[in-house]
Amino acid sequence: MQALLGRDLLAIGQLNPSELELIIQTALSFKRDGTPALLDGKTIAMLFEKPSLRTRVSFEVGMKQLGGSAIYLSQSEVGLGQREPVEDVARVLSRYVSAIVARTYAQQALVDLAEAADIPVVNALSDDEHPCQALADLLTIREKKGGLKGVRVAFVGDGNNVSASLAVAAGLAGASFSIASPSGYSLPEAIVRDARNWATRTGGSIETYSAPEEAVRDADVVYTDVWTSMGQESTRRQRLEAFTGYQVDLGLMALARPDAIFMHDLPAHRGEETVDSVIDGPQSVVFDQAENRLHAQKALLALIMGEGS
Repeated sequence: MQALLGRDLLAIGQLNPSELELIIQTALSFKRDGTPALLDGKTIAMLFEKPSLRTRVSFEVGMKQLGGSAIYLSQSEVGLGQREPVEDVARVLSRYVSAIVARTYAQQALVDLAEAADIPVVNALSDDEHPCQALADLLTIREKKGGLKGVRVAFVGDGNNVSASLAVAAGLAGASFSIASPSGYSLPEAIVRDARNWATRTGGSIETYSAPEEAVRDADVVYTDVWTSMGQESTRRQRLEAFTGYQVDLGLMALARPDAIFMHDLPAHRGEETVDSVIDGPQSVVFDQAENRLHAQKALLALIMGEGS
């Protein structure tokens, strides 16, 4: 279990399939058997440029259950890259804490933190990636579907940070991932390429579509996310127009397999990307998915920080 000790996690593609499996198995063990105090006496600094519910609470509670502690630092307190250079923040925090968990706008800020820090840095969300969400997503799919290899995962909506990390994670796990996005909102080509490179090695597949119906047909998992994320408010009207027809409603869910599950990373804009009858319906696992942020992140922290794990 020492493979991840001292490692950064800035993007899901920094893991290999066996490391991804190790995190999921560790999370399943913690969830089933309880959480050992592997991080007694250790502290993480939570450096957040963006507000959060699930990310903040799950990391703070997770550290407490692991026997450690967490310190929350908002942008107004730190002024990352404004009041103080990113590199100086990293060097100072390296003298105080055991790891940095950062929620930023720019992916480059995470890269700069990691290069300057002497301790692990974890991406708790950036504009480019959301690896911790992808870990929780795969944990949830494993629980609900009994495995990951060959599972058909369909994402409907924006080629954003959530879908980017999920696509690469699916490739790592040998799942079949399809995404439907309107023109101009597709996954970055580099992400598709990385996901397909992994998929060719693991037996998975990555497909991109413009029509939601094509992506969802016969899917085991139907996943969506908000059409307007934090920092995109100025383009909200434009996005609502672009995503017309991409709502996951009962009609779209009916194209998936009868036992398909519905996933959403939350918060949801009900009435936009999905509707109450889906997110509150019998196929929805969104609150199990939210809970699994806690277990997946505990596993990650234990593996990168716990010498005795």
